[in-house]
Amino acid sequence: MTTFSRRGFLAASAAALAISQFPRTGSAQQQALDLRATSRTLEIDGKAATVWGLAGPSGQGLVLDPGQRFMVNLTNELPTPTLIHWHGQIPPNEQDGVPDMPKPMLAPGQIRGYDFVAAPGTHWMHAHIPLQEMRLLAAPLIVRSPQDVTGDRQEVTMFLHDFAFKSPEEVMEEITGGHSSGGHASMGHGEMSGNRMPQMDQSAMPGMDHGSMPMAGMEMDLNDYNWDAYLANDRTLSDPEVVRVERGGRVLLRVINASAATVFWVDTGAVDARLVAVDGHAVQTVKGSRFGIAMGQRLDMEIDLSGSGAWPMLALREGARERTGLILATAGADIARVGSTADEDAAAFDTDLSQELQLVARDPLPPRELQLSHMVMLGGGMQPYRWTINGRTWGEHVPVTARTGERVEIMFHNMSMMGHPMHLHGHVFQVVEINGKRIDGARRDTVFVPPMAMVTVALDAGEAARWMLHCHHMPHLETGMMTEFAVAA
Repeated sequence: MTTFSRRGFLAASAAALAISQFPRTGSAQQQALDLRATSRTLEIDGKAATVWGLAGPSGQGLVLDPGQRFMVNLTNELPTPTLIHWHGQIPPNEQDGVPDMPKPMLAPGQIRGYDFVAAPGTHWMHAHIPLQEMRLLAAPLIVRSPQDVTGDRQEVTMFLHDFAFKSPEEVMEEITGGHSSGGHASMGHGEMSGNRMPQMDQSAMPGMDHGSMPMAGMEMDLNDYNWDAYLANDRTLSDPEVVRVERGGRVLLRVINASAATVFWVDTGAVDARLVAVDGHAVQTVKGSRFGIAMGQRLDMEIDLSGSGAWPMLALREGARERTGLILATAGADIARVGSTADEDAAAFDTDLSQELQLVARDPLPPRELQLSHMVMLGGGMQPYRWTINGRTWGEHVPVTARTGERVEIMFHNMSMMGHPMHLHGHVFQVVEINGKRIDGARRDTVFVPPMAMVTVALDAGEAARWMLHCHHMPHLETGMMTEFAVAA
């Protein structure tokens, strides 16, 4: 297993002002792990940067063994209140990590205990406060399966970030252009930094009614901020992590897109990969050398290495030339320098949902009668910079409702010109329809909905509680693109 961080921490010493714990139901023999929300220093292209992070017993993040409960004492060593969401896990609602829903944030110096059954797979954890996540307050959360322990695969994690030397507040000011939320959504890009994709061809969207397609001349908006750096395990390609691998070995590459606002293509280059899981859930194997990953999503890829050598595992920024990554290398191999800029722009990600259409769950939802359907409209635009669910921001939201145990389908209909990775807390859903075509798609917790597309997911409503449903593009979330999935008893 790779070490998630190689740089030193600048951990502030803080006395525990208060300790609050959730009821413990696990084995008395298991000891709680310590996790600290803290400051740390990175060196990014030769320049020091102070960021935040989640320091576990062995560096950034946590790794749990098969059957190990999520028993964690979280300490806030930051100078401001915070709270952490366990993305991909399904804890009791009071441990989900959304501020004031129902638990308040942790004050500086406060400790809170967590205890629940851990769901296996590649997951992560992050502040559920957008500006804090933009400060890199996030880390991997890997729950190993029995196969991981008994198999012959070397596990390597690639944790992706976008990064700015400016503060998140300054970044948001540039993104929004100083506009306040409100008014009608605009499809134009204005003077924003970033990229646009040329007009979409209607033929690229099978099953879509032409009347719902963009009007002639409209363009898809990509990358609404140009970040200073793109990181893989806290490093750029000017100083990439080199992971030593066995000659002729097999690697399980766990990719986590923890970026605030960047979709990536993961490119394995000269070696083919087998995509075996998404968002921690097994899928029927898909072979290839390039797979896309939106914010909040995870990919598990098996890679067989032939002989000795060095193999860059790259993450390409969609619609642009910037890239990051790490290097797999056998002992003594020559490692060529890989530039941080490609020769040409990478494509936009999954505009026709062709990647999602290839995915078939190995653990599908059991068939049963559908009891409730919802359509959730995704909207917004660049000027003013305002993003909505069902025409409303969080401050004026109307919940999406269900009752515990009901089989529910939610259709996400994106009427904006940006893609939205939609994340639901407290549940795992299955993608069952894309642009009117029924499929037995992947099990997920985060699904990417490109412009003018329709994606339907199915789930069984869980614990009676208020669960967040939101876009995982942090500037969209910061400006209100969140609602709740309100489950009644």
